[in-house]
Amino acid sequence: MTETKTSFIAIVGCPNVGKSSILNNLLGQKVAIVSDKPQTTRTRIMGVLTLDETQLVFTDTPGFHRPHNKLGEKMIEAVNESISGVDACLFVVEPEGDLREAEKQLIEKFKKAKLPVILAINKIDTVKEKSNLMSRITQMAGLYNFDAIVPVSAVKGDGMDELVDELKATAQPSVHFFPDDTLTDQPERVIAGEIIREKLLRLLDKEIPHGVAVSIEKMRERQDSDIMDVEATIYCEKESHKGIIIGKKGAMLKKVSTYARQDMERFFDCRINLQCWVKVKEGWRNREGLIHNFGLD
Repeated sequence: MTETKTSFIAIVGCPNVGKSSILNNLLGQKVAIVSDKPQTTRTRIMGVLTLDETQLVFTDTPGFHRPHNKLGEKMIEAVNESISGVDACLFVVEPEGDLREAEKQLIEKFKKAKLPVILAINKIDTVKEKSNLMSRITQMAGLYNFDAIVPVSAVKGDGMDELVDELKATAQPSVHFFPDDTLTDQPERVIAGEIIREKLLRLLDKEIPHGVAVSIEKMRERQDSDIMDVEATIYCEKESHKGIIIGKKGAMLKKVSTYARQDMERFFDCRINLQCWVKVKEGWRNREGLIHNFGLD
């Protein structure tokens, strides 16, 4: 009988380095939302990749940053808790630019925990001078004894097979903790809410997206039909933001709903009837009760 192996791996790094894109590429399916705005991921999203006898259980964490409100503090707690309870870390950085203070802090955490860490240098498709990538590899190799350093492009897929091989090497003899066909531990309501939030992040101005939360009020399949009814409430912090989210004659909300519905239909493999409403909850990012109600703690 073939011996099974498992590895629990936390994906960590600064905001907007491509952690969620790497997770989605590894799984071959979108389970974490992606946008060009930092701090897209707010909670720990677990993805499961089973390759024959080896099961890799990933935790995609929020970007490590200096918190500015209660929600930010919860996000940093999620990162710290994830690092403390895993077999290995997948540390994601960009190929160029100065190393950020938060990245230096993460490396110090690795040293204290004596964690096995695989470094993924993402976005190599954006590098014009190969010498810059080599400089980054040399720089990072001098900061920590990484188990492996793998240049990748989550968008193009370059280097991802090599990354999978290195991640599989961290697995230890163990039972599989999830059925082999499991993709994520996230409830369907959470995934539906995150899909809507991704569209808001992509379509709205910089200031507004981080002040929105999405609550799925209803999610129910119709009897004798392949249609699922989904009702969602989008919460924002200011009355002026509500108007922007709705848009002139409802145009923006309609666009968000249309794009979200299309993604949901692909993910849930059924037709979706999506209804969205917008409500104001002033200062919710600093209110513990609302953070809890939105499932962000």
